[in-house]
This record gives sequence, structure tokens and C-alpha cells, in this order.
Amino acid sequence: MDTRHAPAAANSPLLLDRQVCFALYAANLAMGKLYRKLLQALDLTYPQYLVMLVLWERDGLTVSEIGERLYLDSATLTPLLKRLQAAGLLDRVRSTADERQVVITLTTAGRTLKKRASTVPNEVLCAAGCRVDELHSLKRDLDRLRSHLSGED
Repeated sequence: MDTRHAPAAANSPLLLDRQVCFALYAANLAMGKLYRKLLQALDLTYPQYLVMLVLWERDGLTVSEIGERLYLDSATLTPLLKRLQAAGLLDRVRSTADERQVVITLTTAGRTLKKRASTVPNEVLCAAGCRVDELHSLKRDLDRLRSHLSGED
């Protein structure tokens, strides 16, 4: 009998709908689609938005400090920073204390963009259809999951 197309057992651990990784993947796709739409008005990609969030929290960070916050290596981060610099949102300057370090600072345009971006979190909250405390709980759970999976705990 050909079993290639036979239905999987309902209790099989290999059912797609039972996979946490797939739920995270599908949610990430939906979140990415939402952010693409919201960030289009700011002329930012999602990774660029994350860089800007870090710099709006604390300006004047090194590339490695930004990379640590975003879990990105410098090879991934440098092209993002170059595009943001070309867009006039930040400056990249070698540190005078250590020339191996590149310090990233916001330009006036980069600081001004923060005000325009301030509506994004609320728009995400509305689109999620959740209460604030539910999203905070979900974020805590995801942070804990990431910590466990990366061996940080």
C-alpha cells in the first residue's frame, strides 16, 4: 500500500500544527507584513527600524554595542548602517579613543524621525487585537524562550 499521502496520526509529534517553530515562523511572517506596511511611510525596513529604536534609546553607540542589542554581527549590521547614513539618519565616525571602533550617532533627521515613528507601537497593538498586558506576557515568554534556546540562562 502506498502511504506517501496517508494522513498522519493525530498524536504524531511531526504534525505541522503542533510545531512551535512553525507558529513562531507564521507569526513572524504576519508581523513582518504589518511592519512593512507601517514602516513604508517612514521609508525604513524592519531591520533599519530596529537600529533606529536602539539609537533612539541611547545615541552614540558603537557598531558592536548595537550588534549586541540586536543579536547581529557587524557583517550584517554594517550595510544597514551605511544605508541609514546614506538616507541622512545617522553618522558613522571612527572613535578617537580606539580607531577599531565606529561610533554611530543620530543626525537631526534621525532624531526627528522618532516623533513620526511614535505611532508604530500603538498601531501594532491595535492590529494584534490583544490587551497590552497580554502582549507584555507574550514578550516575556518569547524572551525566556530565546534565552533558553541560546543557552543564556
